[in-house]
Amino acid sequence: MASLFEVTAGKAIGYVSGSAVTQGTSKSTGVTINAAAGAITTHNASLAGDANVTFTVTNSEVAATDVVLVSVKSGASTGLYAAFVSATAAGSFNVTLENVGSTAGEVVVINFAVIKAAAS
Repeated sequence: MASLFEVTAGKAIGYVSGSAVTQGTSKSTGVTINAAAGAITTHNASLAGDANVTFTVTNSEVAATDVVLVSVKSGASTGLYAAFVSATAAGSFNVTLENVGSTAGEVVVINFAVIKAAAS
């Protein structure tokens, strides 16, 4: 049975179909992907060790009260990168990618999922 949240939000909790997007010119280049889940492929620009870079994901599925989760899927040397959401707003969220090792220029694929939420 669907919960009141599921019925009023009009969104399923669990599996949703996703989409994919690739950054154009650098790891700080913003992307647009209008889906509740998906994959973001970063540019292969070099990122110094112990440095981070932030980019904006424009996404019409995101509300300011939502929770956005990200994880490093593939493409990176094992354990070299960490990703986290550093801001959420209506229609967008920021992803910060951190290089926790030495300087590297790799494509990193980041998975994301939007969990619909409401402020109480």
